[in-house]
Amino acid sequence: MNAPELSIVIPCYNEEENVRAICTAVTAQAERHAKSHEIILIDNFSTDSTRAIMRELCAEDDRVRAIFNNRNYGQMRSPTHGIYQASGQAVIGMCADFQDPPAMIGEFLALWRGGAKVVLAQRRQERTSIWLGLTRRIGYGLLGRFADYPIIPNATGFGLFDRAVVDTLKRWNEPEPFFRGMVVESGFSLALVPFDRPERAAGETKNGFRTLLSFALSGLAGSAKGLLRLPILMAVWAAMGSIGLLIATLIAMVAGGPVWPLTALTIGTGMFATILLFIGLIGDQVRLIGERTRGVPLVIEEERLNFADRA
Repeated sequence: MNAPELSIVIPCYNEEENVRAICTAVTAQAERHAKSHEIILIDNFSTDSTRAIMRELCAEDDRVRAIFNNRNYGQMRSPTHGIYQASGQAVIGMCADFQDPPAMIGEFLALWRGGAKVVLAQRRQERTSIWLGLTRRIGYGLLGRFADYPIIPNATGFGLFDRAVVDTLKRWNEPEPFFRGMVVESGFSLALVPFDRPERAAGETKNGFRTLLSFALSGLAGSAKGLLRLPILMAVWAAMGSIGLLIATLIAMVAGGPVWPLTALTIGTGMFATILLFIGLIGDQVRLIGERTRGVPLVIEEERLNFADRA
């Protein structure tokens, strides 16, 4: 079987109220805009009837494929694994709850055919609670300050990725893939599509405060490896402060000032700088170890449906 022009990957977790509707809506858009397509539903160990509905969808249409994880692997690993299993010339990743509008598929494809290797949807504004909004601002602020490459604010991960992009990122073997940061890091040509994100169609959002905070921290750890060197920079500043205090101590000794308090501060600051230096060096070694020992699988699959044609 030839690879389809378009793959649409939809991660699911307890989406029994949405999975059939999103699959129907996506199929309609794909049949309209793509020469051929497949839909990959990857379930992150749902506890409702999501899996049963996915089985029905696979039985009804062999272009619908399903992957069942053997446990919940979180919001970074499971969707990325689904994208890596896609065979399309272009791959779209989107949510199951209609916050990523299927109607944008045609626009994504048009930009891709026009030469963009990556197309990302970018929210114009976010309707959310104060706490979730604060978490997002803190996350974007940290990423913007410390990330190793530019981070696109309000990019949701909803977007299209060329086959070359997917194959390139798959070879990186990132154990905790911050995918929408990785596509920027890869340097492929990128187009942004502003949109107003609608409300969730049905069910409850899985993106609570703790989930989003964890996502932000994982993204920071994965995309800002240079942050591990921050203690070294702090050590330099502390060492400069210690030198300044030493000079002040010498002046106090000559002028009859408070020698012992200044001596204690000088020694304390010098020890603090030394500790920070070694913490920074250890952190950089951890970074290098992480770079050299990747290979942990993103997920372990329990079962997959309608992939037999690729054997």
